[in-house]
Amino acid sequence: MAETAIHGEWIASPGVELFSALKARLPRLPIIAEDLGVITPDVEALRDGFGFPGMKILQFGFSGDPEDSFLPHHYPVNCFAYTGSHDNDTARGWFDHASPREQRFCLDYLGTDEVDVPRGMIREVWRSVANYAVAPMQDFLGLGTEARMNLPGSASGNWTWRIPQKALNDGLKDEIYALNFLYSRLPEDEKRKNQQRFQSETSGTVKPH
Repeated sequence: MAETAIHGEWIASPGVELFSALKARLPRLPIIAEDLGVITPDVEALRDGFGFPGMKILQFGFSGDPEDSFLPHHYPVNCFAYTGSHDNDTARGWFDHASPREQRFCLDYLGTDEVDVPRGMIREVWRSVANYAVAPMQDFLGLGTEARMNLPGSASGNWTWRIPQKALNDGLKDEIYALNFLYSRLPEDEKRKNQQRFQSETSGTVKPH
């Protein structure tokens, strides 16, 4: 058994057969394709053939190229969009350690200042067409590298961050609710309630000619 994969090789696996069997036995099994890094056309075909949503990490998109597929204006509908995953630095930490070029492009894209970068990244993910929008709690709290969850390739110091008890308050709840309301990401029953309230509030309003 080798200590590393440096001398390893790719071995073809029965992808179609495997997922066909899974869907036959467990048709509602939720599967997300972690299609990050170097992805070959056959992997894309497998993902799309079974309708699996892929992943988009916003932090990866600020190289300075507006054609970068990790920028929200290129996202497909069937994907999970993240500000960053558990393997990334926090949004605040990423920006603080990014190159000047990445920082400039990020601020231009978000249309915000350095202070509001975490909120700006969350808004861009939420306003995208992606079916699913995700942000780590660290980004909602605007925390830096000290709150990073995991550093790939390191053997210690990972998965130790915990949400401060006082952070889970009504202010944060209301902020997340408002974000989901603004970008139409509330559950269907909540959408109906809001539509009913809106119709009730506007039913007596006379529109000017």
